[in-house]
Amino acid sequence: MNDEEYVSLGVDDIAAAVRSGELRAVEVVAAALRRIAERDGGLRAFTQVWRDAALADARAVDAAVRRGGRPPLAGVPIAVKATEGRASEQSRRLLAAGCVPVGATAVPGPGTPWRTWGLTDRGRTLNPWLPDRSPGGSSAGSAVAVATSMVPLATGNDGAGSVRIPAAWCGVIGLKPTGGRLPARDRAGLNVGGPLARRAADAAAWLRAVAGPVPPAADRPARVLWSPTLGFAEPDQDVAAVARAALRELPGLVPVEAPVRLRDPGPAWTALRAGDGDDRALNDAALATVFAATDLLATPTTPNPPHDHRGPGPVVSAALTWAFNLSGHPAITLPAGHTPDGAPVGLQLVARHGEEALLLAVARNAPPWRGPSPGTDGGGRPA
Repeated sequence: MNDEEYVSLGVDDIAAAVRSGELRAVEVVAAALRRIAERDGGLRAFTQVWRDAALADARAVDAAVRRGGRPPLAGVPIAVKATEGRASEQSRRLLAAGCVPVGATAVPGPGTPWRTWGLTDRGRTLNPWLPDRSPGGSSAGSAVAVATSMVPLATGNDGAGSVRIPAAWCGVIGLKPTGGRLPARDRAGLNVGGPLARRAADAAAWLRAVAGPVPPAADRPARVLWSPTLGFAEPDQDVAAVARAALRELPGLVPVEAPVRLRDPGPAWTALRAGDGDDRALNDAALATVFAATDLLATPTTPNPPHDHRGPGPVVSAALTWAFNLSGHPAITLPAGHTPDGAPVGLQLVARHGEEALLLAVARNAPPWRGPSPGTDGGGRPA
């Protein structure tokens, strides 16, 4: 399997080819390891590469297929967020489905009040579009590994936006499932596992593997309500303009207008994480009103473009994401385009509880992103 063939295949393509014997899991995993060796030197997406273990796991998948096994994600190479490891519930379910973990991806180091970056023993993880900018966090390395096609799928977890923010800043898809869809990763119940992927179908394959069958989306045009502020945030004008333009290009949606007046969830989120109170229902009534008027709520994923490696300053990058960790609503970020200076922007879509299928259906119908590809020369420079 050459590099071009590897990059062209989605998760379901790989699994079908391995199950049929057209490809061996060992071939696919070897291609992933080769691409990591070629691309990760300057980007620093991985803190560890598990070459020997990955090849052993791939051989085990091939042996299972020869015995008649049909794992749904047979031989799919995945990158695993370092704080998830192989032992998390998300990882165990993916391994049981036939995925092959190839390495651990970068997360923020200790000692910083902001989490939108990644750290390795070789230095900070770089944004593959603009290496002087952050890739987002805390699932930083997972987003970079997917954006540069080192792997088709990576795991993250999202307690305030930690899947959606790096996905937006690296130009990939990131899904935060409904709260409770997977066991929470924290005592506050805010942090849920989620995938980073280049294709909506790959995120859907992740959902099937970790959560089982999900009810299909209703067969009717979905209503969508645009709110760049949620009633309290102050997004960058360029970021909001790019996200709204991307929303207009999504087919089959019916725009509606209604007020969105949420309260800033920051104090409630912080208190809940610290064990100083539980105001999880802060915006429940307002969101119930919103979803009585619409099927989807659309926002920029972040109010700001990717910041440099010194930090975000006073801007809260999670301002538009963490309300939905408190409320438990599922949310997805889609690549929306770039600001005039080349910074990637994400479009966030939020649905009612349990309606991940609607988010993924809209994502599948999104037109191809017409922007350039991120750099793949190992230094993060655009091609």
